[in-house]
Amino acid sequence: MRLTQVCVKLKIKVKPASKTDEILREADGTIKVKIKAQPVEGKANKYLVEYLSVVLSLPKSKIVLLKGESNAFKTLEIDAEKSYVDTKLTT
Repeated sequence: MRLTQVCVKLKIKVKPASKTDEILREADGTIKVKIKAQPVEGKANKYLVEYLSVVLSLPKSKIVLLKGESNAFKTLEIDAEKSYVDTKLTT
């Protein structure tokens, strides 16, 4: 038996230093994540992974930042089914 790993590549736009933590879907379908953390020395990236792990009910180790370390547009790899991730992000 061969097991396959299911991962979702998620492209998002992050707005650090926001008043609240919030996930929005813009008119063009882009997922925008507002987070309270400041964009200083990778703190916002670390906080983003922590926040998404709570929202998605997944361990932080299942969420990896692939691209966009110093950019508002980020690509994440999430070790979960696409339908699960979509459901969690839209509720």
